[in-house]
Amino acid sequence: MSIKEEGEFQWTPLAIVQSIAIFCLAGIAEIFGGYLVWAAIKGLRVEKTESEANVNNTSANGAVDGTSSSGYDIVKKPWWFALIGSVVLVAYGFIPCLQPSAATDGFARIYAAYGGFFIVMSFLIGWALEGPSAKPDVGDLVGGLISVVGALVIVFWPRR
Repeated sequence: MSIKEEGEFQWTPLAIVQSIAIFCLAGIAEIFGGYLVWAAIKGLRVEKTESEANVNNTSANGAVDGTSSSGYDIVKKPWWFALIGSVVLVAYGFIPCLQPSAATDGFARIYAAYGGFFIVMSFLIGWALEGPSAKPDVGDLVGGLISVVGALVIVFWPRR
């Protein structure tokens, strides 16, 4: 007897809310954990003040180079950011196991559907953390919408 035959999973309004909440919790854990590791290893973009940008983005003729990517500095956080981020990422690994449909949908389907939520959350949380330099553009928004629609199809498609 298969798992579905023993106890067929049914989507209810509560299960839908739980599932979305768990996807969001997983996204927050993965993004913030990754952000903390990134901050310690690669550093974070910090926008320069206008006077710093004018001094550092001046070309040979003295003009301000508004197209330069050096309108910000990279600031690395202490090593313990990476340690905390790593612990958060380990905790993240357990969160998708809480999905109400995990017994019937399995690892591949849960993680594939989560990917759509992760894409949108990455844009939004990254924008909140990094400011205007990470603002999603139209392509990001369209791609994010496509990924969420795909995730919803994966999760709610009728199965036999």
